[in-house]
Amino acid sequence: MATLLVGDVHGCYDELQALLRQAAFDPAADTLWFTGDLVARGPKSLEVLRFIQSLGDSARVVLGNHDLHLLAVAEGLQAPKAADQLQAVLQAPDRDQLLQWLRHQPLIQQHAEFAFLMVHAGISPLWDLTTLQQCAQAVATQLQSTEYPQLLAALYGDQPDHWSSELSTVEQWRYTVNVLTRLRFCYPDGRLALQCKQTVSAAPPLLIPWFQLALPSTQGQQVVFGHWAALMGQGTPPGFYALDTGCVWGGKLSLLRWEDQHYFFQPSCSNRDGVGITLSE
Repeated sequence: MATLLVGDVHGCYDELQALLRQAAFDPAADTLWFTGDLVARGPKSLEVLRFIQSLGDSARVVLGNHDLHLLAVAEGLQAPKAADQLQAVLQAPDRDQLLQWLRHQPLIQQHAEFAFLMVHAGISPLWDLTTLQQCAQAVATQLQSTEYPQLLAALYGDQPDHWSSELSTVEQWRYTVNVLTRLRFCYPDGRLALQCKQTVSAAPPLLIPWFQLALPSTQGQQVVFGHWAALMGQGTPPGFYALDTGCVWGGKLSLLRWEDQHYFFQPSCSNRDGVGITLSE
């Protein structure tokens, strides 16, 4: 039995299948953990969703910003972007089944035995573990309810950028989703700097990568995340694992076998630069 952690797939179905062959994935015995952004920008988001859903309990998923955007587009709350290549999902005969499955995935996953926590993007330095769990669960509960469009409509925007328990319910939802699915940098006081998408070396001096701040919520746990392709899996402190290595941008898809800390890499089938898209997006 193996615990296999996979970086952002972004519709790169062929690379995912090749990577799983490398790792000798056995769905009857192994568990696949995905860092989110299953869909968008790559050519086969529909195939990716169908495959991961078919794994049942052999898959663990956290939602990424592109996964949530797909749900918002499906509800008519956001306009589809041609570069996202999501029409096959939106027009699929099993669309409703796939989208219902997607919105029932959480924003965080924890492994009790191995003491690691998985998120798509980042963790607020202003949260303790209880607050992190409660905020993530509040969003998941709303997303899984019949009133989930109310949540999806409230997600867009960069404010509030600072946590307070006195924020309104909608503000708490937006802050939570921005942290867990969009965060890269913070200011020294913990405020979110969501507009900065550069590499660490190119960022303004005042900004700090979220994983370099004190994080009360992660004490005693290691953290696995995706989202930040520009890191290419490098530059994180011990106990932090950055698994998005930019497959959809012409990089590679990464998989970490947790038990022996062995990495597998599958190069992109082609260089998909997109139009106006950079590796850091």
